[in-house]
Amino acid sequence: MLRDDDYHYYNHHHTLIYMQQSHQYTSLEERKWSTPLAKQLYEAISTTGSVPLASYMRMCLTGDLGGYYTGAVGEGRDQFGAKGDFVTSPEISQIFGELLGIWFIAEWMSQGRPSKGVQLIEVGPGRGTLMDDMLRTIQRFPAMANSIENVFMVEASRELRETQKKLLCGPDAPSTESKAGCHSPSKYGSAPIVWTETIKSIPIEPDKTPFIVAHEFFDALPIHTFQSAAAAAPKPSPSASSSTQPDDAPAPDPAPPTMEWREMMVSITPPGTTHADLGTPKSQQHEPPPEFQLVLSSATTRHSRVLPESSSRYRRLKQTPGSVIEICPDASLYAADFAARIGGSRTHPKASPSGAALILDYGTSDTVPINSLRGIRQHRLVSPFAAPGLVDLSADVDFHAIAEAATLASDGIEVHGPISQADFLELMGIRQRAEALSKVPGVSPSKASDIEKAWKRLVDRGPSGMGKVYKALAILPENDGRRRPVGFGGDVTES
Repeated sequence: MLRDDDYHYYNHHHTLIYMQQSHQYTSLEERKWSTPLAKQLYEAISTTGSVPLASYMRMCLTGDLGGYYTGAVGEGRDQFGAKGDFVTSPEISQIFGELLGIWFIAEWMSQGRPSKGVQLIEVGPGRGTLMDDMLRTIQRFPAMANSIENVFMVEASRELRETQKKLLCGPDAPSTESKAGCHSPSKYGSAPIVWTETIKSIPIEPDKTPFIVAHEFFDALPIHTFQSAAAAAPKPSPSASSSTQPDDAPAPDPAPPTMEWREMMVSITPPGTTHADLGTPKSQQHEPPPEFQLVLSSATTRHSRVLPESSSRYRRLKQTPGSVIEICPDASLYAADFAARIGGSRTHPKASPSGAALILDYGTSDTVPINSLRGIRQHRLVSPFAAPGLVDLSADVDFHAIAEAATLASDGIEVHGPISQADFLELMGIRQRAEALSKVPGVSPSKASDIEKAWKRLVDRGPSGMGKVYKALAILPENDGRRRPVGFGGDVTES
């Protein structure tokens, strides 16, 4: 589904210069926009000028007017599954969620089997399929199931919250409100399901053991994109222009240009622009040319002056003209939040670190992502700048940046991975679980074949296979490297 040539088709945009757009707006007034959000974006850009890519992504995904997850769902619309735009691992096989449930059970056992204070937290829970499979699995371990005080679902979409509630609680389950969010009784025991729009609504408490899962969450967080370019040369002073050197003196060697980071911005595509003008891949030319495009800012921006200076990984690339980097500030904020909940921080001290976070997503292990923004609609790659609000937007996750942010946020944690999803699932026993499911009485040969195809798809190590493209990373209480978690080369150890 994910192809490298489509990932990187924005390379040619890095030679674009910032466009002064004011002269275009009169001719655009009568333009027909594909969605209400497209028109709103046009009005915003025509007023303030080009907007950062992160602002565009945030409006497209979670904006109040027709955001992909918050307003574009429509009657009977579903982003997930065969009838939607994409299929996620929990939708492919129940084994995926079962193995993640087992991973957290193993961590609970390795951390002394706490009898109370356990929290299950999922960020970006989709339709609730993953949590449903996890809770069903955890119910087979009553001691852990009884230790769970709350199951928190961090979800911005009202429609998806309703879908999750029907699955996890039943369609007629009552609801109550609190400062934390909306509570409903789970069909899996006494621990209530609590929905909240932001993880900040969940208090960070030193006596809790938070088990956090983030599956295909970080890839949907907004990114900023920057390119290294030569800064404008300063104007010579009057005194410098009157040279005292003789006319035949050799010219001094020119000083290397001062480099600076410029930000890639989203602007309006002028009327009449063609796919050839934009360099659209052939696979995406079945749609009209996108209404928006990436352009390079003509000078530094407030983001380009700060974000690329936040890590030596970025600073090392600055002196190479044309270097491109993608930075996701929100990812670092979430990683720091997870770390503080597990290991404590200066703001939230924790005498005894506890809990764990498991992150599964697609992205890079140690390199900085570049040109990875993509749009997906109805299982096809499309331009991320077409039909705003109707196209899912995502970008590669920078796992190294997540690990860096987590370790800087808390001295009480350590990070394991990232490793490939194939390695993680195979170490967790996906093959053995699939074989056991296939031998359950009443499973037909056709169903057994489906089970086999599903688990092999999850561990496919081909160039764009899920087993290779997706990675797993774990955040654990710091233990001087004495214990590796299951799935990352370790075994269950009772503390």
